[in-house]
Amino acid sequence: MAPRSSAPGTIPYDPAAAPAIHLRGVHRTHGSGRAAVHALRGIDLALARGTFTAVMGPSGSGKSTFLQCAAGLDRPDSGEIRLGGEEITGLNENQLTKLRRTRIGFVFQSFNLLPSLTVEQNVLLPLRLAGLRQDSRQARDLLVQVGLGEHHARRPGQLSGGQQQRVAIARALITRPDVVFADEPTGALDTRTAHEVLGLLRHAVDALGATVVMVTHDPVAASAADQTLFLLDGTLADRLDRPGPQAVADRLAVLTARTAGASRTTEAVQAARTARTARQARPLGATA
Repeated sequence: MAPRSSAPGTIPYDPAAAPAIHLRGVHRTHGSGRAAVHALRGIDLALARGTFTAVMGPSGSGKSTFLQCAAGLDRPDSGEIRLGGEEITGLNENQLTKLRRTRIGFVFQSFNLLPSLTVEQNVLLPLRLAGLRQDSRQARDLLVQVGLGEHHARRPGQLSGGQQQRVAIARALITRPDVVFADEPTGALDTRTAHEVLGLLRHAVDALGATVVMVTHDPVAASAADQTLFLLDGTLADRLDRPGPQAVADRLAVLTARTAGASRTTEAVQAARTARTARQARPLGATA
């Protein structure tokens, strides 16, 4: 991407100095009226380049919506999202598609590899879709980095689940994206394989300079990150720097209990309102 010009007398725009991802006042609501769900309530967050961030929270806390908005898969109702210093919330769908293919990497729980393609072809797929030159040497170098250098000609069906996730990580890195978003990347793996995959994500940050944002429910997975962010009811409720698994689990338990308590209070209020409405609607002279 060409450097952006600056107005005379201002500090020149330097994309390398901008955060990898920056959210300002981001709101997102699903539905309307009484059925409205406020998934994000004014998220303000800047994540530096070359960092590994885990995002956690109780069910319904807004984790998935956060990832979808930050990655350009969903549009916020208000607020601003910048990727590498470039504002993306005003882009049209074609522009967003191009951006996702060239500047964002994705790692999913279900791998999402194409079974008809070889391992190498799967890694090169983002370049092919973006209309960029497909560099086989670059793909094989990445496969070596993830421990699959000798498997470039195999099909995904010939690999284990952990190996398929390694391919997905290599694919996510092939365009040298601003950010790699990982959605429960260890959710379908056994403990040993999950540990290996987390090690690869850590290596991508430390050795390759990648920026990784990982949504997870697993405290052990979160402990591999530089920081863990906790969402609660669509807001950033807490942050822990380089926490251990137990610290993550304890904090998540506190937030989950708070959510359960709020739900019980809401249910009690709704029950009281329903009872009051029923009494008001009762015909004059009627008895309970």
